Amino acid sequence: MSTLEIKDLHASVTTEDGPKEILRGVNLTIRAGETHAIMGPNGSGKSTLAYAIAGHPKYTTTSGEVLLDGENVLEMSVDERARAGLFLAMQYPVEVPGVSMANFLRSAATATRGEAPKLRTWVKEVKSAMTDLDIDAEFADRSVNEGFSGGEKKRHEVLQLALLNPKIAVLDETDSGLDVDALRVVSEGINRYRESGENGVLLITHYTRILNHIKPDKVHVFAGGKIVESGGPELADELEANGYVRFTGAEAASVESGLANAR
Repeated sequence: MSTLEIKDLHASVTTEDGPKEILRGVNLTIRAGETHAIMGPNGSGKSTLAYAIAGHPKYTTTSGEVLLDGENVLEMSVDERARAGLFLAMQYPVEVPGVSMANFLRSAATATRGEAPKLRTWVKEVKSAMTDLDIDAEFADRSVNEGFSGGEKKRHEVLQLALLNPKIAVLDETDSGLDVDALRVVSEGINRYRESGENGVLLITHYTRILNHIKPDKVHVFAGGKIVESGGPELADELEANGYVRFTGAEAASVESGLANAR
């Protein structure tokens, strides 16, 4: 049973005025079978946390640890983190012209599983997963995310999640840009991934609407580059009713300013 431990994580981003600290001591433990939701205002550093865990080169971790089953992933390259069992569903999935979805998915599965899946079994696996997510079969021959709508891109992120079956999934605002039907389909895909109880989920979101479909075990409020309060699902209801006013202040505004300068 896998565990992701984030210990006193600090990270910065390069701005026009030099390095700017964004993460200011994040502590969080996610165990297999658990779903943790992180909610917070724009510019609080939620996506920075996701990118720091995954190893985005734009962000520099200055101190702290991110341990997956006791191994510090901060000492690993991005591809090593993926092979170790980490997965990031991006808020803004990128287009990869010239690389078909079919080739991309099989290459990714080969890299994470350590061997190429048998073709006949793999074809059935992909078709089943695409059917579950209401993805038309023709998308397998199209370039990765090229010309896809926002909803189609998010479905393909969850398709990767289903086929790669990572130990820990970090989902960065997977609900953004989705209409009601797409939100339902994507949420059902994430819930299927959680069914075994052998995976952990870190779900980053602004809104409670996805939490109506995906029930979190714990909810954390992120402000000023760190977790400032934690609780059960009822905390999300409070945030929906009252917003983040009592959690934001000068420190949070400083973090938001740093992120804005880096964009």
